Amino acid sequence: MYIINKMKNTIFLMEKNELINFVNETLIKEYGIPERAKNKPDPLDLLIATILSQNTNDNNSYKAYLNLKSKINSFKDIIDMPIEELETLIKTAGLTKQKAKTIKKFMLFLSEKYNKFDLNFINNFTDDEIINFLVQNEGIGVKTASCVLMFSLYRDICPVDTHVHRIVNRVGIVNTKTPDKSFYILNIDFPKGIAHSFHTNLIKHGRKICRPKNPFCNDCVLKNICNFELKNSLKKTKNNEERILLLDKI
Repeated sequence: MYIINKMKNTIFLMEKNELINFVNETLIKEYGIPERAKNKPDPLDLLIATILSQNTNDNNSYKAYLNLKSKINSFKDIIDMPIEELETLIKTAGLTKQKAKTIKKFMLFLSEKYNKFDLNFINNFTDDEIINFLVQNEGIGVKTASCVLMFSLYRDICPVDTHVHRIVNRVGIVNTKTPDKSFYILNIDFPKGIAHSFHTNLIKHGRKICRPKNPFCNDCVLKNICNFELKNSLKKTKNNEERILLLDKI
């Protein structure tokens, strides 16, 4: 059972999944049901896009992804490509040496172990098998692997980035110190069919309202169930920049 709304001198008890569903429904009222890609993204495309998205904004990583795809006929081309050329192609994504190394090593892994350049065979794996398969590769962590599960394979798995981690802790769904720990607790018997809307709207909410520092608590639709102790009365600033959600563009 989880205690929520204790800041209002009122105590409600909810099971974890009841609270997840409540947060999901509340955010849908605020932001709507997020659109998905019209066609299921190819899992290898999605993996590469997710690697490029690490520690940068979606607009820059999307430019890098499009530039890479426009310069190769298939991911097989990366095998023989000088690492410096790959770094140049993905420059706008930042951390180019690290990301180029991860991408190139993963393509070598597929080539040497499976003699192929696609990931469609993982459709036959369980969720845990897919995560374990992907994270054995340097530079690919739990969040990246779980993005492939949800965005490409449409599994009922919710990836946890810094926004999701921050908010699910503030509202009491989990009580953890790291995104990976939040991921494993959050995804125990995660409600069916809502992973995409829950994840995507939490990211929107984290960007617009529930910021790491100085969140706009007065404008927050979750403020009545939030346990965050440093609430403030800052007024939301207008931000005209509409940031894309990269992994629904692949």
